[in-house]
Amino acid sequence: MTSDTASVRVPAAPGDTIDPAGMRVIWLLLVAAFVAILNETTMAIAIPALNTSLGIPPELGQWLTSAFMLTMAVVIPTTGFLLQRFTTRQIFLAAMISFVLGTAICLVAPGFVVLLIGRIVQAAGTGIMMPLLMTTMMNVVPPHSRGRMMGRVGLVISLAPALGPTLSGVVLDHLGWRWLFGIILPIAVVALLLGAKWMTNLGETKRAPIDVLSIVLSVFAFGGVVFGLSQLGGHGGAAGGGGVPPWAVVAGGVVFLALFVWRQLVLQKLDDALLDLRVFTSRNYVISVVIMGVIALSMFGTFSLLPLYLQNVAGLEPTAAGLVLLPGSILMGLLGPVMGRIYDARGPKTLLVPGTTLITASMFMYSTVGTHTPVWLLVVVQIAMSLGLASSFTPLFSASLGSLDRSLYSHGSAVLNTLQQVGGAAGTAVLISIYSTFLHSGEARGLSTAEAGAPGTNAAFFVAACISLVPLVLAYFVQKPADQQGAPAGH
Repeated sequence: MTSDTASVRVPAAPGDTIDPAGMRVIWLLLVAAFVAILNETTMAIAIPALNTSLGIPPELGQWLTSAFMLTMAVVIPTTGFLLQRFTTRQIFLAAMISFVLGTAICLVAPGFVVLLIGRIVQAAGTGIMMPLLMTTMMNVVPPHSRGRMMGRVGLVISLAPALGPTLSGVVLDHLGWRWLFGIILPIAVVALLLGAKWMTNLGETKRAPIDVLSIVLSVFAFGGVVFGLSQLGGHGGAAGGGGVPPWAVVAGGVVFLALFVWRQLVLQKLDDALLDLRVFTSRNYVISVVIMGVIALSMFGTFSLLPLYLQNVAGLEPTAAGLVLLPGSILMGLLGPVMGRIYDARGPKTLLVPGTTLITASMFMYSTVGTHTPVWLLVVVQIAMSLGLASSFTPLFSASLGSLDRSLYSHGSAVLNTLQQVGGAAGTAVLISIYSTFLHSGEARGLSTAEAGAPGTNAAFFVAACISLVPLVLAYFVQKPADQQGAPAGH
C-alpha cells in the first residue's frame, strides 16, 4: 500500500522540536486523561451489576454511561471558547477539581439519582480535559512529529481500556461497586496535586464575553437529540414519562441544533462565537470528523452492549467479561506509537482503510453471536476490532486538526470531541434500546434472560455494523496535511 501523495495546505506550526515545558504539560494531561478514561471503562462492565444492585431496568441503568457522554457533549462545545479565554493551568485545575468532586459524590451515593449526579459532575471535568489535551498537542508539537506524539497518546489512553474492564470485574466480584470510585478517587487526587505543582501556562489568552444563549441552545440541542434517541424502542414509547413521543424530542433537539448553528454563524463574524464553525471550511477536517463521529457511534454503542451480552447472554462473570476485553485493549495501546510512526511516514489511508475494514468486519461478526459462542472467538473478534481502532484514531486526530489554521485548533478540537461524544451517546442509547426492546418482549413471552437477550444482541450489533460502513467508504478520501509531509530523519 502506497503513501498518500495528495495533501491539504495549512500554515505550519513554528519550531522543529518540542519545548521541555510543553512536553511536561502534555504528560500531565495524559495522566489526567488516563484517570478519566479508566473511570469510564470501569463503569461499562459495572452497569449490569448496578442494574441489579439498584433495582433498575437496563434502559435506565445505561444512563450512567449515556448521561456521562451527553454531559461531555454539552460541555465540550464551550471549550473552544474556554481554551482561548482562560490559561492552561486554570482550565486543568477546574477540570480535575470537577472530576474529583464527582468521583467523591459517586462513592457515597445512596441511590441511582445521586450516583447519576456524581457521574454528570465527573463528566463536566472530563469534557474539558480531552480538548485541552488535543489543543495543547497541536500547539506545542511540530507538524512532522504529530503522528508520533498522537501514537504516544494512544499508548497512554489505551492502557485505561485495557485495565478498566478487568479491574472492574475483579472489584465487582470481591468488593462491590462503590470501590470502583474508591480506587479512582485517590488516583484523581494525585493527578490534581501533580497538576497544581507542575502545570504551567501555554499560549495566550484573550478577553471575550461568553454567549449564554449559545450555551442554552447547545444544551437543548444535544440533550434533546440524545435523550430522544434513548427513548426510541424503549419501554413505554414515550420520553420522560410525559407522553411526548421520542421522535418529537429528537425533532425538537434538531430544531435547537439549527438555532445553535445559526447563532454561531452570526457570532463568528464578530470573532465571538462559542464554537467557531469555520473549521468546516476544511474538506479534510470535515471528512475526518464525520468518520470519527460514526466510529464513535458504533464503538461506544458496542462497548456498552458487549458487557450486557457477555454477562446476561453468554453467562460470564464480571471478571471473565473483563478478561475478554483485555487482550485487544492492551494490543491497541502497544500499537499506538507504531501507528503514529506509520502515519508520519506513509499518511492516513495506509492506516484508515484496513482499520475501518477491521471495525466493520468485527461488528458483523458480533451480530452473529449467541448463547453458546466460544469465548476464544469473542476474544479474537475483540482483538480485530481493537486493531482497527488503533489504526483509525491516530490518523484521524492528526489529519483533522492538522488541516486547520492554528487559530482554530481549540474550536476544531471542541467540534471533534463534541461529535465523538454525541455519536457515542447516541450509539449507546440506540443499541441498548434495541437490546432492551427484544429483551422485554422475550421475557414477556416467558423466555429466559439469555434466550430473550440473544436476538436483541444480534439486531443491535447488526445496526452498528451497517453504520460502520460509512467510515469504510470515507477512509479513501482523507489526506495528509501538507505541513506534516517530510518528517526529518530520526523522527
